[in-house]
Amino acid sequence: MHVVYPVVLSALLFSIGVYGVLARRNAILVMLSIELMLNAVNLNLVAFDIWAGDRLHSGQALALFVIVIAAAEVGLGLAIVLAVFRTRKTIDVDRLRALSERERADDDAEART
Repeated sequence: MHVVYPVVLSALLFSIGVYGVLARRNAILVMLSIELMLNAVNLNLVAFDIWAGDRLHSGQALALFVIVIAAAEVGLGLAIVLAVFRTRKTIDVDRLRALSERERADDDAEART
């Protein structure tokens, strides 16, 4: 099998993930797009590991580390999204610019005037 096929698929997945991060406003969809980008990286790591014929399979070992990091990112990211949703009642990324409730109230007051 040629290495071109997984690399092209990986580039396509990564570009879809980048578009998802840049175009989405929902925090959960942004996290899904980041996961898609990490999976594209994993596909590249495994494809180049098999193509190079590495006896230690270092690409596959690095892919396992990326999977562990992605699992930690999902757990922490969902916890943050749930905490933000409980306080702000929205997960729209564009509306979450203020860091505190006081700043948010001031911004809302300015928007009303």
